[in-house]
Amino acid sequence: MPVFAAVDIGSNSVRLSIAELTRGRLVSLHQDREVTRLGEGVFRDGSLDPQAMAHSLKVLRRFHRSVQGYAVDRTRVVATSALRDASNAPVFAEWVKSATGWKMEIISGLEEGRLIHLGVIASLRAVPAELLLIDLGGGSCELTLSKNGHIQEIVTLPLGAVRLTGEFIEYDPPRKVEMKRMREFIAEEVAHIPRRLAVGRMRIAMATSGTAAALNGAAHSLHLCREHVTVGAMKKLAVRLAKLNDKQRAMIKGINPKRAEIVVAGAEVYAQIMERCGLKGFRYSPLGLRDGILAQMAAGYDKQTRSHQQLESDREDVLVSTARRYQVDMDNAAQVRRLALSLFDQTRSVHRMEKSFREWIDAAAMLYEAGNYVNPSGRHRHAYYIISHSELFGYSPLQRQLIAVIARFQGNSRPQPGDRLIKLLPAPLRSEAIKAIVLLRVARCLNQGRRSAVRLLKVTSREANLTVTVKAGAAGADLEVWAAKKEVDYFRAVFGRELLFKVL
Repeated sequence: MPVFAAVDIGSNSVRLSIAELTRGRLVSLHQDREVTRLGEGVFRDGSLDPQAMAHSLKVLRRFHRSVQGYAVDRTRVVATSALRDASNAPVFAEWVKSATGWKMEIISGLEEGRLIHLGVIASLRAVPAELLLIDLGGGSCELTLSKNGHIQEIVTLPLGAVRLTGEFIEYDPPRKVEMKRMREFIAEEVAHIPRRLAVGRMRIAMATSGTAAALNGAAHSLHLCREHVTVGAMKKLAVRLAKLNDKQRAMIKGINPKRAEIVVAGAEVYAQIMERCGLKGFRYSPLGLRDGILAQMAAGYDKQTRSHQQLESDREDVLVSTARRYQVDMDNAAQVRRLALSLFDQTRSVHRMEKSFREWIDAAAMLYEAGNYVNPSGRHRHAYYIISHSELFGYSPLQRQLIAVIARFQGNSRPQPGDRLIKLLPAPLRSEAIKAIVLLRVARCLNQGRRSAVRLLKVTSREANLTVTVKAGAAGADLEVWAAKKEVDYFRAVFGRELLFKVL
């Protein structure tokens, strides 16, 4: 059974989770965590502190030894808020690669929220009708609202506990003027939470991360609540913690010495978010970003897992929402998708592309017209820019690049292996990308009239010929076949086969 490792380089701590995929479920093998405060220097002057980097690298080397000891098949290393903001993030990434061989991936706040949601959903027995997740880390806070497993909204706010503590709190315990400034800043950011979250019917949220664990433990140990941490308990706890010093806070069950230094800021954020969203309370979950990373790796390995089903759902949701945002002709996109996937499936013996390219062609079919939203002139260049720079949930930066390249060449331009955008791709994928472009071009032409005239395709191969038999509707498909025949020369140049069409 495959063994996966997830490394989360956060603003407050660095975490490791190793799990084995057994019968479609992830079984934890090893957990490790250490507070390194990597984000403190970033939130102070915009760059990672050398000592914090050295400390984090020492921890990562320890993690690397654990990964080797468990014979991990795949490791994914993800960095969040501190690395997003740090001016010297590339330097740290090189140090990590030099020390461990790992390639560090800096993800956006939105992707962070999606991965946390994936990890939570994949672990639940049943998908909840409505779920609000709150993840308050060292540098940022992510709120994710989903219904029946479909993400409706992700909000990321610069309200991390380390960030706020470094920005506003100098004295221990904090002075009244410091607390006043911090509360006002939090209120200003919390006001940006969209209306659908602020006036939703959600009453109990799920909170993740170390700060939520500390607040949950403290609220219960001080007998401020029974089951869920109520909004009233949270407000009382926030006031109480602000009056204590670090040593006194650390004596409260649930709050360790390191967390005591930043928990005041975290309590204020939770109190205001709960009030803004009309929450009666929250319940703590030990799941987090690492669980989402592991779930995504499991999804890529086994299509029978719940995490794979959730990943497919996330991808479909983001494709549809992005297409609608850029006013794509959805009927045309649906027909081109259907034809492109039919061509892909029936020509496997000819194109011999990896199965994953089916997904990238599918996504490109949905979004290749997005550039019209910017300007019909040069629309394919605009589509490339939109796709490559959009936040497409569930797709890695390389996957977005592939989708963008496939969509880019659906107009007059036909790429060659030496084309600049093709050369930006890893060498093993370049010829594959060109094949994908050709298949989508043929599919696009077979809906030239935007009337779904082609009902069915059947592809047969004989010697050097590939025959596409088109079953047309009552109105015929002469225009569509005429357009597709224009791709014959390019198809021959790429595949070394003659492309023929037959209409029924």
